[in-house]
Amino acid sequence: MALEDEQEALLPGSGDGLPGSAAQRKMPAICDPSRFAHRIVVLMLMCFLGFGSYFCYDNPSALQTQVQLDMKVNTADFMQLYAFYSWPNVVLCFFGGFLIDRVFGIRLGTIIFSLFVCAGQVIFATGALFNAFWLMEAGRLVFGIGGESLAVAQNTYAVSWFKGKELNLVFGLQLSMARVGSTVNMNVMGLVYQWIKDAMGSAGYTTLGVTLMIGAVTCLFSLTCALVLGYLDKRAEKILNKEQGKTGEVIKLTDVKDFSLSLWLIFLICVCYYVAIFPFIGLGKVFFIEKFKFSAAQAGAINSVVYIISAPLSPVFGFMVDRIGKNIIWVMCAVVTTLTAHLMLAFTLWNPWIAMSLLGVSYSLLACALWPMVAFVVPEHQLGTAYGFMQSIQNLGLAIIAILAGVILDSRGYLFLEVFFSACICMAIVAVVMLYFLNHLRGKFQICKTVSNTIL
Repeated sequence: MALEDEQEALLPGSGDGLPGSAAQRKMPAICDPSRFAHRIVVLMLMCFLGFGSYFCYDNPSALQTQVQLDMKVNTADFMQLYAFYSWPNVVLCFFGGFLIDRVFGIRLGTIIFSLFVCAGQVIFATGALFNAFWLMEAGRLVFGIGGESLAVAQNTYAVSWFKGKELNLVFGLQLSMARVGSTVNMNVMGLVYQWIKDAMGSAGYTTLGVTLMIGAVTCLFSLTCALVLGYLDKRAEKILNKEQGKTGEVIKLTDVKDFSLSLWLIFLICVCYYVAIFPFIGLGKVFFIEKFKFSAAQAGAINSVVYIISAPLSPVFGFMVDRIGKNIIWVMCAVVTTLTAHLMLAFTLWNPWIAMSLLGVSYSLLACALWPMVAFVVPEHQLGTAYGFMQSIQNLGLAIIAILAGVILDSRGYLFLEVFFSACICMAIVAVVMLYFLNHLRGKFQICKTVSNTIL
């Protein structure tokens, strides 16, 4: 009875002119929007909503050697594929929530963003089929327009359906499924390319294009989930008087002038940390092949370790940080551990599984500890602007560093690139130390338990 009362509190209402409980008793539990079984179906659709986006995001990384050889581009040009994904999100991070709340609505918005992801991947694959690298870059740009905004829509659905104590777990499960998509990509796309190569009798840009087009199937699968989820949400709205989900974001760019030094330090930590993670993963497969003499399959497997570890650990670390608090301490541990991992990869020949495992643990911990800190240092009415700005400068940093990393690798090699990544992490450490002492002296930053956990 307690569980049923909680479910009715979450999704109250009635349908078909009958009292809600009477109408719901006429349908199976899996078809009743107020019942747990139905919400499990919705949760599965939410989790798979971003699967295609995350699977295809790292297609270039999984096929780095093939892209460079078949398209005849250097590493700097190759990294443009990641930069073009990030460029539109320098701006769209501010407006994705606005478009969902005020223009499209959550259901139509999710479908539109899913269509952008599908179209972007198809254009990307078509560019390879016709040996047009500029078209591949255009495809990544279109893909980026949908990718980040789709994540906003996914989180909005989660809040709409799972308000209350379940929400942290739902966010954790969504992040875990996203990392599963990235992991499958790293370990499968190389094999798909080899299979297509054997079937066609030779490698080349056509083989690459067919491989990427097969990857687009995952985006179509996610689009199907968006359509079904939209139907179920509309149905629940009719049956239970359930309102469309809202992001709750109020974006006011004028709030930027009121941001505190503590918040700017959090922004600096975010940028300096993530530019040493995602560009590294984008270039990691060839790094493991060249330095550690791994096969392509082995290199792809180890390059996916960060995502493999993140999938199960993100919900665990989210729960731990919720219970223990002390976010700054956890962020410091994550950043120092990441620096240790990069130094091991740069200056030792130790088994790279050790360093990559450390990287996976630290990446998961930082995601759970850093992002909730924004809520400690800004008023609630500025949260939408603060998070939008944080994502915006993160994407700006990723776009710039992706290009710079390619240039460094072409001119100086992997050792110098690892030193560069380590320097970025050192800047993040300095920012964490400054943040700690600044807020310790002011006595305004409460390193305490969070009431909610924002997942990256």
